[in-house]
Amino acid sequence: MGNQNPQGFNPFNPNQGRGNNQDNNNNQNKDQQKKPPPPPQRVGRKKLRKGVEQASKLPAATPITKCRLKLLKNERIKDYLLLEQEFIENQQRLKPLKEQDQAESEEQKKIEQLRGTPMIVGTLEEFVNENHAIVSSSVGPESYSGIMSFVDKDQLEPGCSVLLNQRSYAVVGIMQDEIDPLLNVMKVDKAPLESYADIGGLEQQIQEIKEAVELPLTHPEIYEDMGIKPPKGVILYGEPGTGKTLLAKAVANETSATFLRVVGSELIQKYQGDGPKLVRELFRVAEEHAPSIVFIDEIDAVGTKRYDSHSGGEKEIQRTMLELLNQLDGFDSRADVKVILATNKIESLDPALIRPGRIDRKIEFPLPDVKNKKKIFQIHTSKMNLGEDANLDEFINAKDELSGADIKAMCTEAGLLALRERRMKITQEDFRKAKEKILYLKKGNIPEGLYI
Repeated sequence: MGNQNPQGFNPFNPNQGRGNNQDNNNNQNKDQQKKPPPPPQRVGRKKLRKGVEQASKLPAATPITKCRLKLLKNERIKDYLLLEQEFIENQQRLKPLKEQDQAESEEQKKIEQLRGTPMIVGTLEEFVNENHAIVSSSVGPESYSGIMSFVDKDQLEPGCSVLLNQRSYAVVGIMQDEIDPLLNVMKVDKAPLESYADIGGLEQQIQEIKEAVELPLTHPEIYEDMGIKPPKGVILYGEPGTGKTLLAKAVANETSATFLRVVGSELIQKYQGDGPKLVRELFRVAEEHAPSIVFIDEIDAVGTKRYDSHSGGEKEIQRTMLELLNQLDGFDSRADVKVILATNKIESLDPALIRPGRIDRKIEFPLPDVKNKKKIFQIHTSKMNLGEDANLDEFINAKDELSGADIKAMCTEAGLLALRERRMKITQEDFRKAKEKILYLKKGNIPEGLYI
């Protein structure tokens, strides 16, 4: 076969005979040997690169979860510190005010302790010096008392009402309203609803009271032109139920004057001097609210005839009446204050009370006649639902002594009798039964032992 193998071919060499592949691998190994080795890892601080962009560029800072929680905790601590600082500043600022309030409260407690409860209402008679005065009260004689330092001395004046300590009688306060509280009850704020049209008959009495009370308040120039002085007051007397109080209410309704209504028994007080003081206060209030009308009902409670008595109560009533006489007489003219007295026992009054100059007009209220009875029946039955057989002439022409109050009570009783029987109309029989009942109660024929 010849020499088939190339020169130098070794069949047992595995790398021999691959040709180009082996050469390529050798070239790659040479290239790898020619590449420089990788730089060593940096140890220590990195050198800053020079350059404008690298110098102005800030490093990116991305907080992690732990840093965020720490930031929130610091903010919360800061808020607590701010609250604490604000609280301390407020305490420092409010501390003087708190100490002042505490001092004032302690002073107020001392004042309340000095005043005590209850206190006595007295009258300051006169000053002795800046810190002492003579005071009087209704429960004891006049006393020499001190004036506490917390009392406003500029408001004190002789005759004013003051508050006194119960034990030491020292002046501890001033009554702001010097008017007796009882007088506020006596003053009628709302005008009564009754008018002259609600009074049956009594034309003459209405004319006289207009001339004596209403006309001097509304047109005083008429009396000046005539050259006469208007009457100071009038007295209304007559049987019970004839319309004395009703006429006084009508006067209060027709005039815009202040109306003070007093019952004679209210002027009788327990302690000595309180009754005359109440009378003085009554007329003083009437002068302050002038023009005014003072209506004293049942004047016979304090205006009875004077007689020698050893009873303290009777003497106090007589003192009250003497003060009333003094106020009615008076040293000054009371042109804007009119007095109306009412009684059904004029014979028991003291002559000094009803003499001319004090009470100039005396107006009598008799029992109604036939004409006045008819008007009274018309007033009280105008709104009633009368039956066809109702005839009021039978009761008008009767000779029974019925007053205006009795006629009103009879009409009301007749309506109640019809209501009891479930009827909406009032018959003649109802009026008859009502009249019998009213007369029976008026005469007082009540059997003995009825209420035992």
